[in-house]
Amino acid sequence: MARERQRREPRFDGDGSGDLRADPREDRMAKPKRKGKSAPPPNDIDDDPPPRAAKQKKKRGGFGLGGVVYWGAVLSIWGAIGTGGLFAYHAAQLPPIDTLAVPKRPPNIAILAADGELLANRGDTGGAAVRLVDLPPYLPKAFVAIEDRRFYSHWGVDPIGVARALTRNVAGRGAMQGGSTLTQQLAKNLFLTQERTISRKIQEAILALWLEHKYSKDQILELYLNRVYFGSGAYGVEAAAQRYFGHGAAQATLAEAAVLAGLMKAPSKLAPDRNPEGATERAAQVVTAMAQEGHITESMAKLALGRPAVARRDRGAGSINYAADYVMDMLDDTIGAIDQDIVVTTTLDRKLQEAGEKAVTDELDKKGDKFGVSQGALVALDPNGAIRALVGGRNYAESQFDRAVSAKRQPGSAFKPFVYLAGLEHGLTPDTIREDGPINVKGWQPENYSREYFGPVTLTKALALSLNTVAVRVGLEAGPKTVVKTAHRLGVASELQPNASIALGTSEVTPLELVAAYAPFANGGVGVQPHIISKVRTAAGKQLYARKGSSNGRVIEPQYVAMMNTMMEETLSTGTARKAELPGWRAAGKTGTSQDFRDAWFVGYTPHLVAGVWLGNDDNSPTKKVSGGNLPVEVWSRFMKAAHQGVPVAALPSGSWRSAAAPESASPIAPLLNLFSSDPEPEAAPPKSTRRRPARDDDEDIAPGSVHGLEALLPPADIPNQGPPRPRRSPSREEKNIFEKLFGG
Repeated sequence: MARERQRREPRFDGDGSGDLRADPREDRMAKPKRKGKSAPPPNDIDDDPPPRAAKQKKKRGGFGLGGVVYWGAVLSIWGAIGTGGLFAYHAAQLPPIDTLAVPKRPPNIAILAADGELLANRGDTGGAAVRLVDLPPYLPKAFVAIEDRRFYSHWGVDPIGVARALTRNVAGRGAMQGGSTLTQQLAKNLFLTQERTISRKIQEAILALWLEHKYSKDQILELYLNRVYFGSGAYGVEAAAQRYFGHGAAQATLAEAAVLAGLMKAPSKLAPDRNPEGATERAAQVVTAMAQEGHITESMAKLALGRPAVARRDRGAGSINYAADYVMDMLDDTIGAIDQDIVVTTTLDRKLQEAGEKAVTDELDKKGDKFGVSQGALVALDPNGAIRALVGGRNYAESQFDRAVSAKRQPGSAFKPFVYLAGLEHGLTPDTIREDGPINVKGWQPENYSREYFGPVTLTKALALSLNTVAVRVGLEAGPKTVVKTAHRLGVASELQPNASIALGTSEVTPLELVAAYAPFANGGVGVQPHIISKVRTAAGKQLYARKGSSNGRVIEPQYVAMMNTMMEETLSTGTARKAELPGWRAAGKTGTSQDFRDAWFVGYTPHLVAGVWLGNDDNSPTKKVSGGNLPVEVWSRFMKAAHQGVPVAALPSGSWRSAAAPESASPIAPLLNLFSSDPEPEAAPPKSTRRRPARDDDEDIAPGSVHGLEALLPPADIPNQGPPRPRRSPSREEKNIFEKLFGG
């Protein structure tokens, strides 16, 4: 080909004009020449040379330029030999390359429940292979502009791109860069697995060079567009265009082409029917890159940016589609490209999935308008991390964005268990007394929801009533960085800001990771890896994948598990979640509400199941006082009742942690704690049916004035356990009790 004739192979031809000898003795024998002056008479020549001349002679006699060239050549030769041997070894490990034929139809993926019942099918969104000449010119150019700008000039591996990626990675700017070309990506999709190893990258480079040798650039680009994964079960650009826009790739507009090209960065997260904002933002970057490369005019770019593409609504409905989409996303990382019909067995339970969907939709249908809340999500795991139910929204047909997996929201006080666990691991106990009173952290003054204070309280009572000032004190004693490390250790994957407000849950998390981080409390202290796929096999029965039992090991010591379960059981007995009902079971959990009632949470658990509920609005607008203690608790109770039918009752992990010399009943402030209720404080929490304290819809734990980004923190020693001597309102005889004053009678 013409392009191949233009390529020049690197050559190492010596012209023999240079002397590369390591021993330049002849140079030392050479006499320096003097320009413009005659040599001095013999009697003027000193026996010793001047200092500068002596220094020059000494330098010439050492490791000079010739030595550098010589050893450089030696090292280069050995480096080339080593590199060649390394490539030869990995080339020998490659699978046989038979053909690059594109399948005539997309494979079908059957998704089964844990009991083998068919839940959904994926794969019917595929399309036939398309030719490059049949596509609008801007569509393939969109992929080149955003994924591989030097595609038509490199030979399959782009050294400049690799160097640029390495520089960005070392400098730590942005996300990790891979430096893979389109040809390398095609090689990976055609022949290799999705594992991220040095060996695979070397094989990927070898195959990329082979593809460049065998096929033209346009052929490679055509193969790429027909084989790459676009999310939501769509393989190939034709399937993706049909899936997201309802027409073929040949009819794609510039704005739609930009969306399709933008999916390559993260097809699971940027699907336009599930994350329209993220897809539009990424498409704008693609359009800008195309304009910079001269692929489109400035007027075309302005038109595309002014009229972004809108994905069509899927006719299918039912929350099982959220779970099926998540299965497809995980499949790509589990077994890579799919070129045949497969059967995927999941951990899902259809009955629990339907119960979760009904609990969320019924609550929103009945009370959504009244409380100004439009969306919800529910996640349920068994204590080992297997996902049993996953509801990503109110209506899949209206919105395919999976809020259970992808929505990051402030957890509010649902984050406090990690704060108190960090405190317990630093020497506190559930019986430790801390002052519930005003506190000032560099001008930030968190308050309780009622703006009233209880004075000295135990940590158990503080967590049950969600007292913000005590949580902040405990967080500062343990240290914000320690709190962040504790949450990450238990399973929170999102980035958390180590500031004072972290104690009140101001850093955003997803429902799935928050529920997974509660699982160690239910299983005795073992960190879990949330998972939804258990087995994958071909339609013929050949096993492709089987999940082996795996966990993150012990993340909480048994005594601290017992302490935390004692404290969070109190939340359901006398605290903010006392409206939760699960007859016959002792459950534990924590409510959470973000500022201005934007997010409402409840995460609760038994030894059988861990479930979390989030309610809010997609645009982050405030609700009409939806708090963790009202609607989310109602959704959770309804779902957990259905989930525990016929399940033998069991107790949460517990143990002995109280000191025999200082039992809780012997606390010197026990009489003060009795002021919280008109009834004496019982030694053990009464059954749910004997509760006397009525509940209100607004008994929650919002922190007015909570802020982000407190960079300068006082050390724990500067935060007194007891607040400044401000007058604190005490209960009058006319008031029934403080609890009713706080939460209503």
